[in-house]
Amino acid sequence: MAHKHLHSTLTLFFFPFLLATAIFCTGCEMSKETESDQASHDTGIEYLTSEKTAALNLPFSEAVRVGNMLYLSGQIGTLPGTTQLAAGGIQAETRQTLENIKTVLEANGSSMDRVVKATVMLADISEWPALNEVYIEYFPNNKPARSAFAGSGLAFNARCEIEVIATVGDSP
Repeated sequence: MAHKHLHSTLTLFFFPFLLATAIFCTGCEMSKETESDQASHDTGIEYLTSEKTAALNLPFSEAVRVGNMLYLSGQIGTLPGTTQLAAGGIQAETRQTLENIKTVLEANGSSMDRVVKATVMLADISEWPALNEVYIEYFPNNKPARSAFAGSGLAFNARCEIEVIATVGDSP
């Protein structure tokens, strides 16, 4: 009798663990799929990268669309199709960064006036005022919600990186 009780107790104790393990392992199998395999499923998620960016073989998508939202990867002031930064310091890099954002947005059915959130990363926070002089040219009317911070270094020694979230499609 004690043996049956122990068996029932162990079963009750370990069943949730075994169930969780089975679910986790199923998730592990799914995570082994490639990005293109995931995109081909009817998930409502689209992974978007231009041919120019794909040719650079960088480990990210330029943008991901989920419903009517477009999430852009951080952009830096590289010249299109290269990893070379625009010459001229923070303002030139900021202008090129925002042009790169504009290009990705427009290629994916959105625009600068549909940006709802921006995150700005700076190599040096003292360059914040100079960045803002250029930034406001690209957002003259409605200003997206925005966060900003300085880091100890950005990709390719960039002075700034900006990522945005925008609406896309027929919905405002």
